[in-house]
Amino acid sequence: MADIGFVVDGKYEILKQIGKGGMSIVYLAMDKRLNKQWAVKEIRKKGNGKNDEVIVNSLLAEANLMKRLDHPALPRIVDIIDNGTTIYVVMDYIEGESLDKILLQYGAQPEDLVIEWAKQLCDALGYLHAQKPPIIYRDMKPANIMLKPEGNLKLIDFGIAREYKEQNLADTTVLGTKGYASPEHYGSRQTDARSDIFTLGMTLHHLLTGIDPRPADYMYASIRQWNPQLSDGVEAIIDKCTAIDPEYRYQSCSELMYDLEHPDLITKDFKKKQKRKLRLFISSAALAVVMLISGFTCKALVTKVNNSDYDTLVSVVASTSLSEKISSYKKAIEIYPYDTRAYMCILDAYENEGKFDKQENDEFLALYNANKDGFDISSVEVAKLNYRIGMMYFNYYTNDDGTYSFSNRVQKAYPFFAADYENEKMPASFENKALLNCYYQICSFYKKYILSSANVEEASKENYLKLIEVIEQSLDSVKDSGAYDQITLYNGTFMFLYDQRINLQSVNVEQDTIVSLMDKVYKNASSISVQKEQSKKLQSEILDNYVEYKKAIERTYTNAEERK
Repeated sequence: MADIGFVVDGKYEILKQIGKGGMSIVYLAMDKRLNKQWAVKEIRKKGNGKNDEVIVNSLLAEANLMKRLDHPALPRIVDIIDNGTTIYVVMDYIEGESLDKILLQYGAQPEDLVIEWAKQLCDALGYLHAQKPPIIYRDMKPANIMLKPEGNLKLIDFGIAREYKEQNLADTTVLGTKGYASPEHYGSRQTDARSDIFTLGMTLHHLLTGIDPRPADYMYASIRQWNPQLSDGVEAIIDKCTAIDPEYRYQSCSELMYDLEHPDLITKDFKKKQKRKLRLFISSAALAVVMLISGFTCKALVTKVNNSDYDTLVSVVASTSLSEKISSYKKAIEIYPYDTRAYMCILDAYENEGKFDKQENDEFLALYNANKDGFDISSVEVAKLNYRIGMMYFNYYTNDDGTYSFSNRVQKAYPFFAADYENEKMPASFENKALLNCYYQICSFYKKYILSSANVEEASKENYLKLIEVIEQSLDSVKDSGAYDQITLYNGTFMFLYDQRINLQSVNVEQDTIVSLMDKVYKNASSISVQKEQSKKLQSEILDNYVEYKKAIERTYTNAEERK
């Protein structure tokens, strides 16, 4: 046990003990050089039996596993010091309260708050599952989740996390917390990403109901049986997460994330409304046939009036408020649902307002999905619309709090780039085919290698280099395009390199390749003049984050060298 005032490795001064468990003690320490507080976990290497040896190895495995991770919801390991008899693991000091203490003090938590927490945790698990090989956390529970003062969560205690190995028929140990752990934690099957989804579901159930699942007499019941005020959409999500058979759960965190962002789309009321809409459509279609027969002579006059109304509705002045613009464009879509101009106007309005999050997403997709089957896919205007939607998601989509996940942006953009790229009737006059190819290749790469479930195919060095070659070719050709096309491609390249830095290093893509490409993007972004406000924002993000992102990439490679 370290004494107060003891200095570890000449750097970290022990201030006080803040935790203890098994073979380890956690201290609050001060970095004497940086004047920064860290948590230092002290692990005594020599135990009194085989079980102690297992615990020490587990703690070391936890430290080595975490050292290569970099995600806002995960604590960082910044140093591992071994003096022969004791190991000191230096990590982020996390201020705040664990969610089990919050439950104990305040009881069940509000649904809106729990859903926001669920999104953060789902994103963190998705990041772990996207590692090569995937990391299965296995012990999600309120006690392992810290709520920081600013409202964000940190996932702690990686002592039983494991790397998923596809050939393993079963885990070698049974680990987890009773009540939260999935059936396969205790059975003959191997835990995988779906096991983490189960434990997340049980954690959310506890947070929403306040009912602890650990007692021996606990019997699972859907959340609305405990509290009828909770929504049936969220109930459906949690019931699916906690299905006994993994095949009936969400198969990936990206699939779960979509429902967490759209719980209203799986409610019973929503499904009833969809059925009512279908009946109304059938009735309207029958009425339309009658009207067509009786009113054919008025067609020319009605068309003329509609054209005039449509043109007026899509031509609102720039000073009009966002809500009024959207209302006008919606009315235009009611007149001509397959004319792309009103949809493009909506996207322009979102971009000019600098706002494209869940509310705008739901609003726009409700209009687009209701009419997309009627679009002429051989039309260049439809190709432009799909490309523009993809670009909006790729560059601008954010969470409600303004944060974003690049992988989430890519996932949402993919269907629209794919609609163009895979369209055999794509018109030859579409001008952005080269850029479309680049964005499609990035999104396809993520879909194939990053966003799939635990059985994801691993990307090789050759796969990464092939994609980088496509990006470099696009960077060279985009110089002849407008400022918007340039800055959006620079931004996409910038985000890709930063987001994939750990995987790029793990497959041995040379650091110089990544850094030189980032330098090229920075240089190009610095030299262009952009006029649109959102383009200026993208340019600022590149210029402002360049040094930090470059250091993060270099740190990733340095840490990897130190682990050898």
